[in-house]
Amino acid sequence: MTIDGDAPTGTVFLLSPARCGSERARQLVTSQRSELGQRLREHAAPIGDVFAWLSALYFRGKLTYARRFGQGPGGVPGALIMAPGLGLRAPEALLSIDMFRAMGEVEVESAAFVQPLARDARIVARMCGTNARVVLLGSIATGKYLDSLLAVFDDRLLFPETFVGRGDMSRGGLLLRAARTGEELAYRSITGATLHGVRPPKLPKLPPRQLTPG
Repeated sequence: MTIDGDAPTGTVFLLSPARCGSERARQLVTSQRSELGQRLREHAAPIGDVFAWLSALYFRGKLTYARRFGQGPGGVPGALIMAPGLGLRAPEALLSIDMFRAMGEVEVESAAFVQPLARDARIVARMCGTNARVVLLGSIATGKYLDSLLAVFDDRLLFPETFVGRGDMSRGGLLLRAARTGEELAYRSITGATLHGVRPPKLPKLPPRQLTPG
């Protein structure tokens, strides 16, 4: 479903970051068994894989959904991740262990986070033009990065309207479900929207996937 007006020329999803300074992040850095940790040491770990490992269901849902429905115009990736201190990065962008540690030192509310994010958001806005949808998959009820993105995109910045009232785990499950069924969520502009609401009922379980004979 699209917003009212002209047909969109593409959709770009902006994914909020995982916590790079968490205990789980430290475990990844120090692990001698983790294949992903080894790839970090070799400067060969995709940021999408790292953040999905850190945040489990929520980020995995965001990334799976963005890859399923994202299609950026003019060479813009359909999914862009907010990388602390680095701005916006495609999920395939490779991280080193030093880069990962540096991201863990950047606070989301700080200028070190906001300035690169705003810089890259302006580039995305210019490359996408006015007819592409820009959809935030992240927190919509607090300032954090939201204020910086609104300063660039204004009422063009959209969000899934069914996010209202849901916690992170519920949002992650909702996104995974939509990606699996192929039913894209409805979006609306963040400007003027109700960002707080009553918690919706739990999602009913989907039937298990049916294996097709080989």
